[in-house]
Amino acid sequence: MSEKNLIGLDSEKTKKLADHLNVLLANYSVFYQNTRGYHWNIKGDSFFVLHEKFEELYDDLKVKIDEIAERILTVGYTPDHQYSKYVELSEISESGKVTDGKAAVKEVLDAFYVTLKIQREILEISDDANDEGTNALMSDYISEQEKLVWMYASYVNK
Repeated sequence: MSEKNLIGLDSEKTKKLADHLNVLLANYSVFYQNTRGYHWNIKGDSFFVLHEKFEELYDDLKVKIDEIAERILTVGYTPDHQYSKYVELSEISESGKVTDGKAAVKEVLDAFYVTLKIQREILEISDDANDEGTNALMSDYISEQEKLVWMYASYVNK
């Protein structure tokens, strides 16, 4: 018989889940910092619109970072918190100084592609672990981000 964690889920399955959540946490952390850079450094005709949109985005990412870390704790493991570990685990690369609006939005779209892929992988793992809490979190993130992808892609292709 398998061992259960404090919320009644299989400890082996939640270990795999926590590992993947830490990868997501790393990607969100790099995405967050990149977005702060876009917000600070954006220039040109779209400054006022994009400056505000990037602030909305990094505020949302900050909330998600906290939710993911707390979910890792909830399933019985420890969230990574070293930035060096985030850079090591992240598929999203640290951005250089980006001042062009379309280039920044393209990087945002690339980051969403990565987070959506990881979140869908986590959905499969959390489903196998019978973890409805993580399922709900990932489903909400995916629905929200798919809409954001459409919106940001519309800006780049207008």
